[in-house]
Amino acid sequence: MDFKSMDTVDMPIFGSTLKLMKFWSYLFVHNWRRYVAMTPYIVINCTQYVDIYLSTESLDFIIRNVYLAVLFTNTVVRGVLLCVQRGSYERFIEMVKIYYIQLLESRDAHILRLVDETTRLSINIGRINLLMGTCTCIGFVTYPIFGSERVLPYGMYLPSIDEYKYATPYYEMFFVIQAIMAPMGCCMYIPYTNLVVTFTLFGILMCRVLQHKLRSLEKLEKRLVRREIIWCIKYHLKLAGLVDAMNALNTHLHLVEFLCFGAMSCVLLFSLIIAQTIAQSVIVIAYMVMIFANSFVLYSVANELYFQSFDIAIAAYESNWMDFDIDTQKTLKFLIMRSQKPLAILVGGTYPMNLKLLQSLLNAIYSFFTLLRRVYG
Repeated sequence: MDFKSMDTVDMPIFGSTLKLMKFWSYLFVHNWRRYVAMTPYIVINCTQYVDIYLSTESLDFIIRNVYLAVLFTNTVVRGVLLCVQRGSYERFIEMVKIYYIQLLESRDAHILRLVDETTRLSINIGRINLLMGTCTCIGFVTYPIFGSERVLPYGMYLPSIDEYKYATPYYEMFFVIQAIMAPMGCCMYIPYTNLVVTFTLFGILMCRVLQHKLRSLEKLEKRLVRREIIWCIKYHLKLAGLVDAMNALNTHLHLVEFLCFGAMSCVLLFSLIIAQTIAQSVIVIAYMVMIFANSFVLYSVANELYFQSFDIAIAAYESNWMDFDIDTQKTLKFLIMRSQKPLAILVGGTYPMNLKLLQSLLNAIYSFFTLLRRVYG
């Protein structure tokens, strides 16, 4: 198979993510679809905050509208970022494609097995995220049905229009429009998560390839060992450049989403204790599972990249370095020194994205939730 002729959007490791982004013209093409998807969300998101400010509805619906407003803001930011930085994302994806094809063309059976494992993991995570996104969209639409009052799936402010008035068709009309918008928002939110996860998984793959190369040094002839170590140093530079490029693209958005996740989690925990029916409680729990799973996947793969990059130095040290000549040992020592600084996905350009940071956020969320429950009680 001629891998070099492979279309970028058809790379197996990305699954359907790039195809969805191309269809909605966030990447690779620029047409009317992105405006059809984004414009209604931007307009509704603005009216959501006005509606929250002027709302006279019950507290549970106000809190739910706050959650949806923050979620919509996060979704819009993702879409706008993809459109504004489309060129940077496309160049980065092309770089990933080059490295991916190089691995596919390897004659090393172990490397090909690593590529296959990473590809299947990326596809499976993408499918699970899309499934959870679909379930959440269904929850958005069905939640008002189980309420005691007449409300829309998403709160919105419409000047001079009473959308809840029984004698007019406004409520049914806006309900249908918002139901149609739900999957469009899912196509903005979920594919972006899958894209970032795939980028990180590919970084982990490069780390595992380096570890394999270093642990295989003892199988090489002594005259070829130094050349292989130099190749590993160059490959590590590519890996470091990949992670730096990922941070340049996403680090500030990771900070926004870090704050949004905290806000949405507090709101949903509070919604859970004031839910009026069992059905509403179930839907709120589904919301919580969705956003937690979404964040957990991001932080989990980032955490794995952090430790896998550190394991490169361990793999180098575990090689039979004592049998190498002095110049080769010095070259290997240089690689070990470089690898002792782990590569990290950063939140806001400062904090490493890992499970420790997620745990700290969850502790803060629970403390704030406890305070809210006491005040409300």
